[in-house]
Amino acid sequence: MKKFALFVFNGDPMCFIHVLLNALDMKAKGLEAQVIMEGASVKLIPSLAEEDSPLHSLWQKLLSEGLLAGVCQACSSKLGTLEAAKKLGLPLLSDMQGHPSIAAFREKGFKIITF
Repeated sequence: MKKFALFVFNGDPMCFIHVLLNALDMKAKGLEAQVIMEGASVKLIPSLAEEDSPLHSLWQKLLSEGLLAGVCQACSSKLGTLEAAKKLGLPLLSDMQGHPSIAAFREKGFKIITF
């Protein structure tokens, strides 16, 4: 099986919607996909939980499909969304000096895609 790790650094909702769509599409086509929220993308966390957000339903589907590997602990702390991530029960990733390690995903056989 092909495995893809989608590292999202961009905090633009128009970029993030494509990450959500691609991860869900990959899973539907029998591929393994994991989304890793890094950098400015963590600023989206509070709005993703809001039911009136245009991304909410896709976000919920991503979560229910188990496609979120996690959220950068250092970036969410620095950008003020760590408590929101914790409240939502999102996995925090910090294996590389507080950030998610791309190398760790490579070692597990994932192809890395960045947004």
